[in-house]
Amino acid sequence: MRELGSIFWSFLKIGAFTFGGGYAMIPIIQHEVINRRKWLSEREFSDLLTLAQAAPGPISLNTAVFVGYKQRNYLGALAAILGVVVPSFVIILLVAMFFANIRNNHWVDAAFRGMRPAVVALIVAPIVGLTKGMRWWMVAVALATAVVVWHFGVSPIWFLIGGAVVGVLWAAHRGRRVKL
Repeated sequence: MRELGSIFWSFLKIGAFTFGGGYAMIPIIQHEVINRRKWLSEREFSDLLTLAQAAPGPISLNTAVFVGYKQRNYLGALAAILGVVVPSFVIILLVAMFFANIRNNHWVDAAFRGMRPAVVALIVAPIVGLTKGMRWWMVAVALATAVVVWHFGVSPIWFLIGGAVVGVLWAAHRGRRVKL
């Protein structure tokens, strides 16, 4: 029960004090589960993050589910989900109740403009972190894929499917046993 409380509390803090959406939460989640709690290794987190990005839904919620599940199965996943969702739900509810009164306030507008660069940095940080340990050609493929998705509007689903197929074929070619 104590571990469930730790999972809930960790994700509650992450959900309450991270602004900028799911990608902005990734470095905070990474620090919490790898460095602080030592629940996962860098490799395990990278694998879970890849799975979280491929699954439908918000990446921060998916990552929380996978980390919680890895720790304590379904109850761990539930504790992580509640921890990450409750702060956002309460904040959105409060904003919805009071936003009409403050939407034209120049102080609020200035605060949002000031947060934008920090949010961009929080989104870029996990991307840079994921490139650690990658060969140069993998980084080049990732950048080329990003350009094609962004510039030409190609769905990233095709790249995920293609990457999975290439990975399985490569493992088969190298004689590794692929676990399904």
